[in-house]
Amino acid sequence: MTDIGHYIAGQRVAGQSGRAQDVYNPATGAVTGRVALADEAEVGRAVAAAQAAFPAWADMPPIRRARLMNRFLNLLNQHKDELAHAITAEHGKVFTDARGEVERGIDIVEFACGIPQLLKGQFTDQVSTGIDNWTLRQPLGVCAGITPFNFPVMVPMWMFPVAIAAGNTFVLKPSPTDPTPSLMYAELMKEAGFPDGVFNVVQGDKSAVDALLEHPDVCAVSFVGSTPIANYIYETGARHGKRVQALGGAKNHMLVMPDADLEKAVDALMGAAYGSAGERCMAISVATLVGDVGDRLVPMLAERARELKIKNGVEMDAEMGPIVTAAARDRIAGYIEQGVTEGATLVVDGRGHSVEGHENGFWMGGTLFDNVSPEMTIYREEIFGPVLSCVRVADFAEGLALINAHEYGNGVSLFTRDGNVAREFGRKIQAGMVGVNVPIPVPMAWHGFGGWKKSLFGDTHTYGEEGVRFYTKQKSIMQRWPESISKGAEFAMPVSR
Repeated sequence: MTDIGHYIAGQRVAGQSGRAQDVYNPATGAVTGRVALADEAEVGRAVAAAQAAFPAWADMPPIRRARLMNRFLNLLNQHKDELAHAITAEHGKVFTDARGEVERGIDIVEFACGIPQLLKGQFTDQVSTGIDNWTLRQPLGVCAGITPFNFPVMVPMWMFPVAIAAGNTFVLKPSPTDPTPSLMYAELMKEAGFPDGVFNVVQGDKSAVDALLEHPDVCAVSFVGSTPIANYIYETGARHGKRVQALGGAKNHMLVMPDADLEKAVDALMGAAYGSAGERCMAISVATLVGDVGDRLVPMLAERARELKIKNGVEMDAEMGPIVTAAARDRIAGYIEQGVTEGATLVVDGRGHSVEGHENGFWMGGTLFDNVSPEMTIYREEIFGPVLSCVRVADFAEGLALINAHEYGNGVSLFTRDGNVAREFGRKIQAGMVGVNVPIPVPMAWHGFGGWKKSLFGDTHTYGEEGVRFYTKQKSIMQRWPESISKGAEFAMPVSR
């Protein structure tokens, strides 16, 4: 077994709290490591290292910070397969999916390399006689990221590359379920030449989270996870005077119109519902089927769900890997049972799935429900597993109203050939990320990611230009010189003249 510790001030350090938890390979069920769980003192040391590094780092010209980020980018490209294998070993997602995760994280690093342009302010000559006015964006200080198990590379990279490029220093608290990748890219940053203390990692649980939220030297906190925890992060961080960006849960719908290409809609639903075992905040978990679409599409989905290639993620033909933990598998199984109890039609039951040679792994097959109604628990709550619920509606208007009535508004998709329907859907849907014939509309690095309603707590989306604004504060400077100042005090409100 491997002992997995923290990364503070440019080096790996062992845990000192005396607390740790097991790390598993989900495909085999074997314990592969023990990850330290930081206490308040260890979090304090990481924040102190970041605080000490901040003045010199913030004062470094943005172009020099960008050059270091570009070196980090090159190293990531050299080591992306190693990072992907580490994801598969601790999360369980198939290698091809893990590789895609790493590449989407790399996109954000590429975006962050453009920080000199992104930090440019605005200048107005002669706002009043002899007076010029300009704005600039300056870093906040020590920033923190609290990230989930489902994307141990990509989601942290939604945060720290932009924050660090903008001149902040950073403390990452990754999920203890799959902690190894965080140490791998911390060491790549060291190799790239980032000064010690600019990027730090503290492994941990709620104790570490609370220590970051309450620490007086932490200026901003970014979080991605479930809605109840996002709400807690937002309220606690704001109460302690921090800038907070907390992305919560989702119940993403795909609305399938009668004119859609059903073969392509089925392909989209299979990948979006069962890819990464449904453990994505952008997974499609509800197929909203208009008119007679359900009669044609549900049998196609059932056949494909039964044929899913569910294997150890290291096998290159695997389409779906295991569930991340035994507890998560059992929770998903409980939702399936509740769906049956509440009257949904269980078309394909993924419970009890086993993989030969890996019988102790945390397996779950693809599950498909039909005739799901809005009052059912499996419709209302985020399951975060390979469970697809089919809801039938009479027409587009009913489908639109159904989706908009849900408390979550993270992502949504529409499959149609009708341009007018697509336009109306894009304008009227109450969700932050919308796909038209795109099942998982995760925005590219320069656009920014985030939902609406109870899927986002805070005022800005993550990464992109909104990410730059989140990790910086604007300063406005007005300037004139003595030769242009008229004699005598002025007691009226200054106006442009």
